[in-house]
Amino acid sequence: MSLVVIGTVAFDALETPFGKTDKIVGGAATYIGLSASYSVKPVKIVAVVGDDFPQSDILRLQEHGVDTEGLQIKAGEKSFFWSGKYSNDLNSRETLVTELNVLADFDPVLPDSYQDCKYLMLGNLSPQVQRLVIQRLVNRPKLIVMDTMNFWMDIALEELKTTIEMVDVLSINDEEARQLSGQHSLVKAAKLIMAMGPKYLIIKKGEHGALLFHKNQIFFAPALPLEEVFDPTGAGDTFAGGFIGHLAATDDISFENMKRAVIHGSAMASFCVEKFGTERLLNLTTAEIEAREQQFAELVAVQPLEAVAQS
Repeated sequence: MSLVVIGTVAFDALETPFGKTDKIVGGAATYIGLSASYSVKPVKIVAVVGDDFPQSDILRLQEHGVDTEGLQIKAGEKSFFWSGKYSNDLNSRETLVTELNVLADFDPVLPDSYQDCKYLMLGNLSPQVQRLVIQRLVNRPKLIVMDTMNFWMDIALEELKTTIEMVDVLSINDEEARQLSGQHSLVKAAKLIMAMGPKYLIIKKGEHGALLFHKNQIFFAPALPLEEVFDPTGAGDTFAGGFIGHLAATDDISFENMKRAVIHGSAMASFCVEKFGTERLLNLTTAEIEAREQQFAELVAVQPLEAVAQS
């Protein structure tokens, strides 16, 4: 099923307690596209880079099943660049450098071949740009998933709310859910946020898993305890890519299948954090992914009470 992803394709420079990198490829659309490509191909991305972005990295995306016809390359301009340093527990980070460059005036262009979009993933960007993509599609997709962050709540709250009204699934973290709703309780926050428009809400809790809400239904997926976590950059985007990729591949947007999509997204995110940047996402096997999903299943498996009583 046709999947279109909008987001950033960019450079990152990262520092964690386990090492540091020079400029490496990052960006929401990159992580989402690579993650989703393990479920469905092609993944059609809408993004912009400068002519400093290596052709070899574009080819690597294409080899992974990412359609780059919607990737604009601006001559004489530089790609978006972000540099950050993580705390010792990896739960917080300090932004060292942000250079918008080509992203400052990004005007998303959707090629004609993208107009068959059935599933749309709006990676973290200006809510105005996210809305433009929805408006430029001739037909509304079957499912629109949106990711955003507290930065837009701080500087463009009304724009953000207008875009939220137009989507089916909103994905944010627990801190952002509390800020957007004004409620400390995530259950109360979810009800208020879904009243803004989305039918489904995903609240990501980092190392503590993720919650999926729909009407009065709640599903919780734990995070997998890992022996080594090197770099949390892109984990949320990788989760989103796994989530939307599973839904597009199965073409099933029931709540039950969304539960499975959350588990698949969580499994993909658990790979992402094991290496710097996108490195771990480039060479996964089907067997590795299935084994990781099984680990998640075993993490929450319990015997039925009847079986316990009989043992």
